[in-house]
Amino acid sequence: MATLEDIGVSAAINILSAFAFLLAFALLRIQPINDRVYFPKWYISGGRSTPRRSGNFVGKFVNLNFRTYLTFLNWMPQALGMSESEIISHAGLDSAAFLRIYTLGLKIFVPITVVALLILIPVNVSSGTLFFLKRELVVSDIDKLSISNVPPKSIRFFVHIALEYLFTIWTCFLLYKEYGNMASMRLHFLASQRRRVEQFTVVVRNIPHISGHSVSDTVDSFFQTNHPEHYIGHQAVYNANRFAKFAKRRDRFQNWLDYYQLKFERHPDKRPTVKRGFLGLWGGKVDAIEYYKHSIKELDKMMTLERQKIIKDPKAILPVAFLSFNSRWGASVCAQTQQSKNPTLWLTDWAPEPRDIYWQNLAIPFVSLSIRKLIISLSVFALVFFYMIPIAFVQSLANLEGLERVAPFLRPVIELKFIKSFLQGFLPGLALKIFLYILPTVLMIMSKIEGYIALSILERKTAAKYYYFMLVNVFLGSIVTGTAFEQLHASFTSHLHIKTERDRGKAMDPGSVDFPETLPSLQLYFLLGTVYAVVTPILLPFILVFFAFAYLVYRHQIINVYNQQYESAAAFWPHVHSRIIASLLISQFLLLGLLSTKKAAKSTPLLVILPILTFAFHKYCQRRFEPAFRKYPLEEAMAKDLLEKSTEPDLNIRAYLADAYLHPIFRSFEVEEELVEVRVDKHQTNVAISPSSEPSSPSPPHHVHQPSPPQYSDYPTSPPGYYYQYQPPSPPHYVYHNYQHQVEP
Repeated sequence: MATLEDIGVSAAINILSAFAFLLAFALLRIQPINDRVYFPKWYISGGRSTPRRSGNFVGKFVNLNFRTYLTFLNWMPQALGMSESEIISHAGLDSAAFLRIYTLGLKIFVPITVVALLILIPVNVSSGTLFFLKRELVVSDIDKLSISNVPPKSIRFFVHIALEYLFTIWTCFLLYKEYGNMASMRLHFLASQRRRVEQFTVVVRNIPHISGHSVSDTVDSFFQTNHPEHYIGHQAVYNANRFAKFAKRRDRFQNWLDYYQLKFERHPDKRPTVKRGFLGLWGGKVDAIEYYKHSIKELDKMMTLERQKIIKDPKAILPVAFLSFNSRWGASVCAQTQQSKNPTLWLTDWAPEPRDIYWQNLAIPFVSLSIRKLIISLSVFALVFFYMIPIAFVQSLANLEGLERVAPFLRPVIELKFIKSFLQGFLPGLALKIFLYILPTVLMIMSKIEGYIALSILERKTAAKYYYFMLVNVFLGSIVTGTAFEQLHASFTSHLHIKTERDRGKAMDPGSVDFPETLPSLQLYFLLGTVYAVVTPILLPFILVFFAFAYLVYRHQIINVYNQQYESAAAFWPHVHSRIIASLLISQFLLLGLLSTKKAAKSTPLLVILPILTFAFHKYCQRRFEPAFRKYPLEEAMAKDLLEKSTEPDLNIRAYLADAYLHPIFRSFEVEEELVEVRVDKHQTNVAISPSSEPSSPSPPHHVHQPSPPQYSDYPTSPPGYYYQYQPPSPPHYVYHNYQHQVEP
């Protein structure tokens, strides 16, 4: 266990490291050469087109305005200056909700820290039990500030129980208030945004096969019968996974071609070459530019053939479809009701926004989803609870004796003093470091195998798996080994390093908030704070430093760097609420167990009722607020429809929705060929595709149940993104109406 001196040294190192990183960040961000690194969001949104620089040559790379060096820390007040409504308009509700988690942490732990330090530490220190124990027992200064210093059967335990009640009531009060605020913000966000295609679209899965009828005919017949006034058509879904692999390979070849062409432009006296063998490591050398041009040309031919095969083969049509409705009300009724007396058929749900769809999983047969989820659940359980067994086995081999046994010819090199010292310090933890590095990727692959069709859901499921792993192996493991403070220290220092340097390496790909990794790590701090608030309150100031510092850094990143891949309208908030409640329950059970070891028979029973009350509060919040994150109220849908009809009476909704959910690979592949009428199968009506909807090659049609299909010239050829209104230097007033959403039951 760390001593107070260890804490002081660690705190000093952390403060100095933080200051050094902040200083480097503040100086690097004002250099013109780094402008696209630290402000990519503004280039993407159009708020900035060129770096701010001086007129001469040196000024293109180095900031020569020395006044800016005197105010280089202005990024902190600038990051705090944008209001929440402006952040919603600038970056989306997901980003604003993510920042509210940090402010919630500060609201919870600032009062708790003050009360705990003023009341609990004097109570613990004045007990003085550990001062009189035998010297053979290892006792640290932190133990003398914790509940460990209170003697068994002491009446002072009533103070700890009273504060556990107080801290739980305070946390539940803030959770209730924040849950209500987020539910209201979500409904307001959905109600005030502009018209989006996903508001009128429902995804239906497990479409039954009817002999003699195509999938499209079956869909049209069923929904014309059951939703006659609102159903207007559907977009068939095709198994284009093989085509997608070709497209991905073509993009990779195109990147290499661009690289070698740029290299040749810089050095025209020498043609670049590449080896044709595996990964370019061996084989005959050929001209790199000609090689990749030829490879791309061959792939184009293969993609053309595969595309035609997909369109003309009726077996390529999946028992999945995206349904289009002429009103939000009609889509809401269909998405949120059972369609068939057989509850396993015609399964409807809100369609994710087009850019949020994970297209590969649409090809997974629905009957296999339950089996997949069962297998992955068992795998995650084994990974969480037994991961140390294979790691320990690999580490037992990754030592000097194991290396000498496997590779005896390396013995002379291994026995060198420098090499031996290096290997002894490096090899034992190498397997564990590699495992922890690839763990988020492994968990994401597991979530994809489960078959979820939205990227936002995949990230939430991955975050849940990662949270369980950290709960068992990081938190509970630290309880068993007594290394909780070391875990806190390691997480804090790694956070300082990652959020100031890693983004520089991702300059041209700013990415977005990494929810699968960030949310579980953030929830771990809530867990540490709630558990140690009563047991070891001296750790609480470090929790506060983390929340304050992380809030500042992420605010800056969201405003200037991150570009969200999708918008789920804060659909992850119920998970945040549930895991903070879980933290409260864990803290209560751990305190209950600790008091039982202290033989506090008189005071311990008072704590038994608290977990029951906390769980009851959680169930009430679920019933009260969670429907806002799972369903879309018909009242809101009808109000939005009536408003739109009064303001846009001539809106052609069919033209607006046409090909909105066409697989993106059918849009991205461009070949020069005339458009033709495509017959999908022998039971389907020929549909001519408008040149404006797909100008390059034939594409799967959007099926409507009208005799003559409408012209789709109004719809853009790619899913629209955000509408950014924020322009420096004086931000305008922001509204919520420019964003997309996904409603997920």
